[in-house]
Amino acid sequence: MRFDVKRVAMAGVLALAVSHPLAAQPPGRGQFPGIGGGDLPGVSPGEIQRMFDSYALMQAQEQLKINDEQFPQFLARFKALQDTRRKNEQERARIVQDLRRQVNDAQPDEAVMKDRLKALGELDARAAAEVSKGYDAINQVLDIRQQAKFRVFEENMERRKLELVTRARQAKRPKL
Repeated sequence: MRFDVKRVAMAGVLALAVSHPLAAQPPGRGQFPGIGGGDLPGVSPGEIQRMFDSYALMQAQEQLKINDEQFPQFLARFKALQDTRRKNEQERARIVQDLRRQVNDAQPDEAVMKDRLKALGELDARAAAEVSKGYDAINQVLDIRQQAKFRVFEENMERRKLELVTRARQAKRPKL
């Protein structure tokens, strides 16, 4: 059995993140609007996202059979793709929130709505190009089989994330 230093290191990072001292966190952190309005004491959404990202990276290395030579480049490019997606999702959420305010306003400003819709379209186009560029960068590191596995892997990870959110919502529902 081969000792994989990177995998052990990642497991250590994940273990540290999970065992993070919850009591030392300021009150009010860990609130998840839209997930039952509940609270996960001491764990912020950003921390959960980082833990999930670490888990995804470990799973990708294992499932794609990424070798030691590929790993550093894959790691950097995978993180860049995740960061690109997250940045674009956050910007998209801000624009949609602006639109929501306008739509719900008694006197909406059509010029502002038009501007925000244009910004949304431009963001969507730019985000698609950036994500495509991110995939191209990852594809340069992986062989064709790994590329195919990576796409399947991403779909599976997204499904797992949605299942976790669904379970969290169900757990927060009051029992009848």
